Amino acid sequence: MSKIKAPKGAPFARILGVGGYRPVRVVPNEVILETIDSSDEWIRSRSGIETRHWASDEETVAAMSIEASGKAIADAGINADQIGAVVVSTVSHFSQTPAIATEIADKLGTNKAAAFDISAGCAGFGYGLTLAKGMIVEGSAEYVLVIGVERLSDLTDLEDRATAFLFGDGAGAVVVGPSDEPHIGPTVWGSEGDKAGTIKQTVPWDRFHAGDVTQLPLDSKGEIKFPAITQEGQAVFRWAVFEMAKVAQQALEAAGISPDDLDVFIPHQANERIIDSMVKTLKLPEHVTVARDVRTTGNTSAASIPLAMERLLATGAAKSGDTALVIGFGAGLVYAATVVTLP
Repeated sequence: MSKIKAPKGAPFARILGVGGYRPVRVVPNEVILETIDSSDEWIRSRSGIETRHWASDEETVAAMSIEASGKAIADAGINADQIGAVVVSTVSHFSQTPAIATEIADKLGTNKAAAFDISAGCAGFGYGLTLAKGMIVEGSAEYVLVIGVERLSDLTDLEDRATAFLFGDGAGAVVVGPSDEPHIGPTVWGSEGDKAGTIKQTVPWDRFHAGDVTQLPLDSKGEIKFPAITQEGQAVFRWAVFEMAKVAQQALEAAGISPDDLDVFIPHQANERIIDSMVKTLKLPEHVTVARDVRTTGNTSAASIPLAMERLLATGAAKSGDTALVIGFGAGLVYAATVVTLP
């Protein structure tokens, strides 16, 4: 017989508050066209993107996270010192250690909260949300702050016609807390590592550090390019359209609801064509509000779902208590989908 005491957490968990931060600078497609041979019409037709936000030197990963988190904490109606854990999903914090989550936890005024970073690309918010739910039900934290934050402008090759227009910067955060009813459904998540090469960093840090020009890509001036994100666009598109619709359907079934029960659909804001295809494949009713934040925010990876959620609620396109399907998918290839009640 085990001598270990059983954990005493909340019966369920829910999202209590959400906040977002978008950098001040708005970058239209015309700026992107200065370095690639394309057109505004081509970019819009292929991705739906019209503008994106790029961070200044002062808008660091930590600074954007703190701004978004402060709004989420206020929206949840709690104090920062009640936060028991801070989970940050990002691929664009360039200091290997310590985790940026520790700095954020301290500057927010938490009481020595557990803090760590995760790297799950565009599925990072779903991964963080699942971890938060587990902590609350287990009892290791009463409130958990989940942050998705990226400065993807630092990892964008502005001469790469396939990706230069895709990426933006920003931070989204939610506070997850205890609930007497289920407001976060089971997570359907996984990875397909055999396809990891379809979205990746162009050059590993060790090769970049070595500085061998014979082994590294060069820009139009003959200078070594900083590592950037690259992808096989058609392969990623096909995978997202066909496989992620299946995962989304599995998440609905796991939560015990049908598309007719949904109020809102918040997919990762990667590409509006992917969003349209998923809506069609899932046969979502016309009453379901679909997040299309990608048009003005671009692809912000781990930040895209909480940013889209925050905007829907702020504009009144969605309301507190709505039932939403959220799904993230990206580099790895990794994915995570669940059904939640909006805060």
